[in-house]
Amino acid sequence: MTLVFRKKGICVVLSCLLASAVFAQKDSGEAADLPLRKISIFSSGVSYFEHRGSVAPAAALELSFNGDALNDALKSLVINDPEASAPVVTYQSETTLIRTLQSLRINLAGNPGIAEILSSLRGEEIQITTSASIVAPVSIEGRIVAVEIPPVFLRGGEGQGDPALTISTTNGVRLVKLKDIQSFTFRDAAVNADLNRALDMIRSSNNSGIKTLNIALPGRNRRDISLSYVIPSPVWKVSYRLDLNGAKPFLQGWAIIDNDGDIDWTDVEISLVTGRPVSFVQNLYPPYYVDRPVLPLAIAGAAEARTYESGYGGAEDGATYKMARNETMFAAADSAEMESPQPAAAQSMMRAVRGVVPGGVLETARGADAGDQFEFTLKKPVTLARQQSAMLPLVEGPVTAEKTLVFSGQKALAGGVVNPAISAQLTNNTGMKLPAGPITVFDGGVYAGDALLEFLPEGEKRIVSYGEDLSVSGTVTSSFKRVIAAVTVSRGVMTLSRKNVNEKTYTIRNAGSASKKLIIEHPVTRGAILTTPPSFDEQTASLYRFTRNIAAGASLDFTVSEEMPVSETITLSQLNDAAFAAFSTNAEIPDKVRNAFAKALSLKRAADDAAKALSNAEARRVRLVADEERIRNNLEAVGAESAEGQEYLQRLAAQDAAIAAQNDAIDEARASVSETEAAYEEYLGSLEL
Repeated sequence: MTLVFRKKGICVVLSCLLASAVFAQKDSGEAADLPLRKISIFSSGVSYFEHRGSVAPAAALELSFNGDALNDALKSLVINDPEASAPVVTYQSETTLIRTLQSLRINLAGNPGIAEILSSLRGEEIQITTSASIVAPVSIEGRIVAVEIPPVFLRGGEGQGDPALTISTTNGVRLVKLKDIQSFTFRDAAVNADLNRALDMIRSSNNSGIKTLNIALPGRNRRDISLSYVIPSPVWKVSYRLDLNGAKPFLQGWAIIDNDGDIDWTDVEISLVTGRPVSFVQNLYPPYYVDRPVLPLAIAGAAEARTYESGYGGAEDGATYKMARNETMFAAADSAEMESPQPAAAQSMMRAVRGVVPGGVLETARGADAGDQFEFTLKKPVTLARQQSAMLPLVEGPVTAEKTLVFSGQKALAGGVVNPAISAQLTNNTGMKLPAGPITVFDGGVYAGDALLEFLPEGEKRIVSYGEDLSVSGTVTSSFKRVIAAVTVSRGVMTLSRKNVNEKTYTIRNAGSASKKLIIEHPVTRGAILTTPPSFDEQTASLYRFTRNIAAGASLDFTVSEEMPVSETITLSQLNDAAFAAFSTNAEIPDKVRNAFAKALSLKRAADDAAKALSNAEARRVRLVADEERIRNNLEAVGAESAEGQEYLQRLAAQDAAIAAQNDAIDEARASVSETEAAYEEYLGSLEL
């Protein structure tokens, strides 16, 4: 428990729980309520409760509360007392009942039976009245020895008999069946007292959902104090009514609140807070223990044995010793557990809900900033019985709202014919931030539909849709193309800049008898630039909005184009003939680039031809060498002296001459390859376009 005191309006911050608390002040046997005066209900699922009243000099407050709100109140309860300097706050912890029962001489923890209770009191003196005698009840006094369950033999096995109490009496040890005991009492008054105390504790804990907090506030004078806390509660809700009829549309908002507690709200100031504060539950109520390492006692063990050498020389030489040492390792377990007036058009619509107010004007709420949140405070105190709910006026007055149709491009892209949503562009000029909630829309004096409103700050505009216009329908068609925007060539590298063009054409027809305002919502393509039309009327994170008017019986064709730039880098030396030919004939590429590519293609083909000629020459030489080898083998087979050998010698000489000539041709082909490839590469490297 944490107590923080401040004099002159002492603030006592207490670690304890209050949930829908019931307060009673005890003073000389009289009880008085500490009235609930203020409630702030937050949209985050908690409420702030404040009680104020007068207390006696030595005040004692007893607080009853729901246990499920325990942890929230433990971190939020605040008491303001101008005198109390040493308050005492007590409450049962989660383990109080079990541990207290276990500490008594008669332990009723765990709902034990008679046999278990008597067995746990071995040695205690007891007086028993038994019905074992058929003449009259028998009284037996003695000390409990044990409770025994004797075995009995049954057909097919062994069973258990009736439990019996063994008692040591002045006349020896007696065995009494528990079922024959009519009554018993302990001779030791302390045991009987502990039994009654345990039963009282169990009775008071039967309603396990209710906890009691006791606060003692010592002082010398009667004074006024206040007590406040934050506990879980139902979130407050809001619903709106919007009348679009007439020149001045009218908005009315109602707040819905719930009293789910166990106390009545009587003349309580109610504030409704909208926002998104950080809110969490921390488990502060149950006792929390941490594990600690176990270390050996500092006094344990014996001194180490040492032997010393003889000293010599001066003090600077020092002394040495030898030590016989046993190394000891200590293992420690270390763990931690972490976790306004209305227009005539609106009067007919809202007369039923406003006629009960004198003058016909609702008493709505006052709005004000509350830090980074917004607070509505109801102008009159509220009385609401426990477990009841109420709908209270929140905001009322004329607003700026313009009727329009909204055509969803995203929905149309999914396919089929789409009807636009009947909508209203609502501007919040109420002077208040409007919380999110449903809107019931009225038009022409009748119900028109339902809409949803997200949180709307002051001065902002929001579209709300409440139906579909079946007299207006539309479709969308899509097209895609790639366009080359620019080509640059430098040092053998071509940079190709393209544009991916996405085009959507909306075709919308108005079959109605009146001209209508239409908002076309077009999905934004990430990374693309809007080109047609050149501007939009409004943009969100995911949509462009374009406003158009469509006459009665007319059709509207509306095109939206977006371009996405794409850059591609190409190394020219890696292009093949087909790629060069494609670029040199592409009309999208500038003439000078196409001409350069045509020349490059010519040079590349020359180099390719030279390489092909070299390959053919080398292949011819390979064949000549193979023939020469065959002639040599034949010559060896027939011998040089024979007529056939002489013929082979002549053919061998001719073959050598042919190989020599082919070697010259290969050298020329290699030179041509080097020359044409160098010319091709030099040309590509010199291009700057």
